[in-house]
Amino acid sequence: MANFWKLVDTVIDEADIVLMVVDARIIQETRNKEIERKVSSAGKTLITVINKADLVPKEKLEPYKKQLYPCVFVSAQKFYGMTKLRHMILRYAQGREIIVGVVGYPNTGKSSIINALKGKASAPVSSQSGFTKGRQLIRIDNKISILDTPGVLADTDEKHSLRLVVTASTTKTKDPEGAVYELLRTHKDAILAYYALPKSLPEKENVSEAEVDEEELLEQIALKLNRKKSGGLPDTKTTAQIILKDWQKGNI
Repeated sequence: MANFWKLVDTVIDEADIVLMVVDARIIQETRNKEIERKVSSAGKTLITVINKADLVPKEKLEPYKKQLYPCVFVSAQKFYGMTKLRHMILRYAQGREIIVGVVGYPNTGKSSIINALKGKASAPVSSQSGFTKGRQLIRIDNKISILDTPGVLADTDEKHSLRLVVTASTTKTKDPEGAVYELLRTHKDAILAYYALPKSLPEKENVSEAEVDEEELLEQIALKLNRKKSGGLPDTKTTAQIILKDWQKGNI
């Protein structure tokens, strides 16, 4: 934790503009208000880059235009909004040659944002948390250089449990079922829709939707995907890993 903040402080000190990359599906959980406060105290410009905006209905994102101003909605994978982001950076640069710092939690798409800005792969990109091991300066054009940093922030605060479970590496998550239970509590409809499942369980049509718990939903997804253990029981662990991977890849 201490090393992370030391690195963040260095980035804020060296950068003229800071981009904070957040996940459009869990904006509040992937914001870091301490970084926001530090950038403001340093008198630097903070642009919130709301990535994966193509996965969220536009009307749900609109309120953030004022709340997180200045911000821009993008999809780095689809190159949506990247021209607007570049223009916003240049507008705040006011003709100067600048360094732009990029910060954010794992799997929010920091490296993808950098690659999309440059127009070709330049920074190492991986679905594994913490792949970028050290900060590096990447030339975007004759006006903009990007200061890239590791995106790992250890945080055991229960308030941020959703962010933790959906940004953790699927190969390192000790409790994938628990992670998916947390995800189902907040994004159940999207998950069930992706796996083509109804909101209510077929064999429990007389049970209200509120009474269907996350464990039962995970079992239904496992059966839908034909992931079973010996005896025909649903393999919830493997299924949970599949769901987490689909979430992190932006399929859900």
